[in-house]
Amino acid sequence: MTATELPRDRDVWRIAAPMILSNISVPLLGMVDTGVVGHLESPVYLGAVAIGGTIFSFLYTGVNFLRMGTTGIAAQRFGADDFDGLRVSLGQALVVAQIIAFTVILLQWPLGQVAMKLLGAEAALREHALEYFSIRVWSAPGTLANFVMIGWFLGLQNARVPLLIFLTINLTNIALDLLFVLVLGMKVDGVALASVFAEYTGLAVALFFAVRELRRNSGHWPMDKFVKLREYAAFFAINANLFIRTMALIFTIAFVTAQGTRMGGLILAANAILMQLQNLTAFGLDGLAHAAEALVGKAVGQRRREALERSVTLCLRWSLIFAAGFSAAYFLLGPYLINVLTDLPAVRETTLRYLPWMIASPLVSVWSFLYDGVYVGATRAREMRNIMVFSAFGVFIPAWFVLQPFGNDGLWLAFLLFLASRGIGMHIGYRRNVLPALL
Repeated sequence: MTATELPRDRDVWRIAAPMILSNISVPLLGMVDTGVVGHLESPVYLGAVAIGGTIFSFLYTGVNFLRMGTTGIAAQRFGADDFDGLRVSLGQALVVAQIIAFTVILLQWPLGQVAMKLLGAEAALREHALEYFSIRVWSAPGTLANFVMIGWFLGLQNARVPLLIFLTINLTNIALDLLFVLVLGMKVDGVALASVFAEYTGLAVALFFAVRELRRNSGHWPMDKFVKLREYAAFFAINANLFIRTMALIFTIAFVTAQGTRMGGLILAANAILMQLQNLTAFGLDGLAHAAEALVGKAVGQRRREALERSVTLCLRWSLIFAAGFSAAYFLLGPYLINVLTDLPAVRETTLRYLPWMIASPLVSVWSFLYDGVYVGATRAREMRNIMVFSAFGVFIPAWFVLQPFGNDGLWLAFLLFLASRGIGMHIGYRRNVLPALL
């Protein structure tokens, strides 16, 4: 696509397709980890890996702003042909990523202890979970650097390299899981060590392509942008808002889980399965949101309103098609999917009782997914933060208190109102703030 051409369907799918494939590889890795550890002689190993994985999932979700913020900044500078700026966006993000990573490593002991208490890990699990944590924590520099590299390449509208990074990490992890655990006889230490090696292997691939990309583009590294704290003001302004936004989202999901726990084991198990379906929806819709990030960011960098509107229209159209497909699949195949995920009759029956909420969810949540991509590309992090916080604490929590008499149905209705509020709020903000900024 040239600078004067408007985005087309193929431009959307050039970015979306590789990212959807990348997203699909993530649950595959989780299944392999579970399968390998699940064949060991004691279920305590499976529990330890699950607890350790939960800790890192929380940590890395909290710092995912590194990926989102880098994508938006890089996309705008790519659209403006600012090649020095592209280097600054990459370098500053990598510096911050390493500072965060080594802080986590230095604080690993108190972090591990607090996490064990919060998760309520039993003594039998704690030792093995801490062993897993103490090994895998050394992957943090590689993991956070990969977040940055993936975001940067997406900003350049290159989704093939992120796909290669994801596949390298996950395939390496799977191969080393099998080698360390099944061949060499290691336990949770083998699973953790496999993750460490996999992240740095993926980073090597990312750096190779980054060097090649930078050589193709003229420009230099303005070193003062990396050593002076005031030069990070714009970076921190965007990413601090993204961090707060992410924390509000994590709170909402954790609240849903906690309330399900209070309703008993069957409801907790059913909600866990329904959340797996919600995550499956996210894998597809996130790929199109990534396309929106790159295309919108480039349009904003070029100051082309028409290209921005066209990008949003195309990504929204395909997102709605995908959302309708997910809803249809859950309507037609929902009982089969539930049977695949659990063989407990009582859990199956309970999950089926609440399946209609998941049938409705894709068509409700599609708007928030799509506009997340639009706002990231436009680097409108402050608006993202405000809408998320309002939706979580001004809509979801009040709705839940009003709907408590309806039990789990009320909980899921409150969650869908949260998703709807985000979508409506971001659409209004897009029309009132994002588009007028390009006039």
